[in-house]
Amino acid sequence: MATPTGWRREGNLPAELTSFIGRTRLLANLKRHLNESRLVTVTGIGGVGKSRTVLRLAHQVRAQYPDGVWFADLARLQDAGMVRHTIASALGIADQSSRAESESLSDWVGERDMLLIIDTCEHLVQGCAELVHELLEAAPNLKVLATSRQSLHLPYEHVVPVPPLQVPGDDPAESLFTNESVQLFAARASASVPDFVLDEDNIGPVAELCRRLDGIPLAIELVAVRLRALSVEQILALLADRFSLLAGASRTALPRHQTLRAAIGWSHELCEPAERLLWARLSVFAGDFELEAARFVCSDGRLPSEDITDLVTGLVEKSILLIRSNHAGVRYKLIDTLAEYGEEWLEKLGQTQQLRQRHLEYYLSLAQRSEDAWSGPRQIYWFVRMRQEHDNVRLALEHALSTPGKEPLALTLLSSLWFMWVCCGFAREGRLYLERALEANPTVSRERCKALWVLSYTKSAQGDSAGALAAAETCSTEAVQVGDSRAVILASKMQGTAALLQGDLQKASALLGVAIEFNTDNKELNPGLLPAIVELSIVLTTQGELYEAESLLQDCLQVCQERGELWVGSHAQWALASTRLAAGRAADALQNAREALRIKRHFHDTMGTLTALETTARIFVKLGRSLTAVQLLGALHQNWRTAGLPQLGAPWMTDEHNDCVRLCQRQLGELAYKNAFEDGARLDLDEASALALDDADASDED
Repeated sequence: MATPTGWRREGNLPAELTSFIGRTRLLANLKRHLNESRLVTVTGIGGVGKSRTVLRLAHQVRAQYPDGVWFADLARLQDAGMVRHTIASALGIADQSSRAESESLSDWVGERDMLLIIDTCEHLVQGCAELVHELLEAAPNLKVLATSRQSLHLPYEHVVPVPPLQVPGDDPAESLFTNESVQLFAARASASVPDFVLDEDNIGPVAELCRRLDGIPLAIELVAVRLRALSVEQILALLADRFSLLAGASRTALPRHQTLRAAIGWSHELCEPAERLLWARLSVFAGDFELEAARFVCSDGRLPSEDITDLVTGLVEKSILLIRSNHAGVRYKLIDTLAEYGEEWLEKLGQTQQLRQRHLEYYLSLAQRSEDAWSGPRQIYWFVRMRQEHDNVRLALEHALSTPGKEPLALTLLSSLWFMWVCCGFAREGRLYLERALEANPTVSRERCKALWVLSYTKSAQGDSAGALAAAETCSTEAVQVGDSRAVILASKMQGTAALLQGDLQKASALLGVAIEFNTDNKELNPGLLPAIVELSIVLTTQGELYEAESLLQDCLQVCQERGELWVGSHAQWALASTRLAAGRAADALQNAREALRIKRHFHDTMGTLTALETTARIFVKLGRSLTAVQLLGALHQNWRTAGLPQLGAPWMTDEHNDCVRLCQRQLGELAYKNAFEDGARLDLDEASALALDDADASDED
């Protein structure tokens, strides 16, 4: 999963993994309603193809939205309080400030001409409706396309039901071969059995089969897989028996719901017993998962770990599991409707709590492994991996926080993932969860101490220096009570960070110096030693002690290079750029600033990118490239608004920014400054970084 530095103008639409069959009239109808209404909700039963239809539509209309088409999947979200954050995360919003999330989301959307797709709202209807109403009121150019089994009940909402596909006989004039249900069956059958051909010999049974399946796409796709072992005629006979049994068993379910249940149930029965059990157990995952996770969470005496790989392969072959491969590896996912079916079976088996506990144990172990490895050569791997595991981490946290006696595990999981909250673009979410977990664990402990300094770190990342200082001071007090010397040192470091943001350089210097002194012999580089060195160098540079600052940073960069640490290294490169700029070495400073920006492209480090761009703008002024500097100032103005508190609220950074603005205004004049600033304000964060990295000669600017 490639992750950008910030917002991307084109959106985040998932790729279409299968061919799209039929729905021509429905798509045309949806396009018309989307042109006429700002909110269109696509409704229908599970498995009817709501999400797939909306995805096809989105790919067709994406060119109409200059600011992109954005996709937020809520299918496995359990906590209604996380709806806003989940959608903000899907949008790539990097607001790490402590302001209200509704405010930051509305500000971010603002005047953007974009389409937001919210997929699977039915279990969170009220929260989705409230958010959609707020966004549509605040953002005049926003359109929302939602999928749900029920409408959002908003007065201006246009509801478009997705019916099943047309089945043979719906249109007497239609050829059986061109019927869309038949075409879908043929396409999926060919994928399962490459030599399958729809012809005069099998068209009759196939047409009858599609009629029996009521044109429900998921049912058709599940049954098509059976061609690997059965003929169309055999499938038809067996499915007829299945329907007869179901009709006698359930007189209350809607006919089409019965059909889908029958198709899923038949697929379930045709699985081997071990595959059925694995299907049920895999339903505890949120989103997708790796094979390693399935082997840990789902194995026991009945399902040995060594058998899981073959069983997963069997479920993939039966179209129960989706498989996704990319540069980061192979991941698997249960289709939502099939996950619901698996959850029901797991509950019947009485294994839900046991599997949720195993799920929590796995992600707790993974968090601790990732923390231990974060400062090493596989840092980018762990960045990508933990962002992929985001949904499962949330699910594990919710289980720990809602299960009596498990609350301390939430503290451990959250604090182990300090780098995820601070370095991977989730500071706001980390803060929310940390505050909940600390409230649920009021007794002083080492686990609380660690969570408190992590909370301080996340608040600093939001620019909330007062909150960061308070959390660090509480950590220090409680750490003394439990005799946790490491937490005392890290609390000092976090207090120093907060003091730096507040502009109290003398206090910052003293506290950061203490943290460095006591961390020097510690093998752990992060988050105590190396960030403290970078922050102390900023203090020294601001105080004019440039030689000492550069020496510190050179030592820090050497350690980063030896250990393969990139994230702190990028901050050290930025700090070194500031130091060299202060020393009058603008050309050298530009090299450092650009190296910082190149490294940050591997991470979702929006705040770090913005601060590096601040310094780059000042460097360009010194190099006689004032127009480029002003374009960067325009981009900074716009992107700081969406990221949170401009210049992190740090007085020294704000003063440098304002000095740069005044100098550029004097050099260019009001009109040239205004034009360049407006040009820059149209740049997203990636485009602004590209501008800063552009090596083209711009000496004729002035």
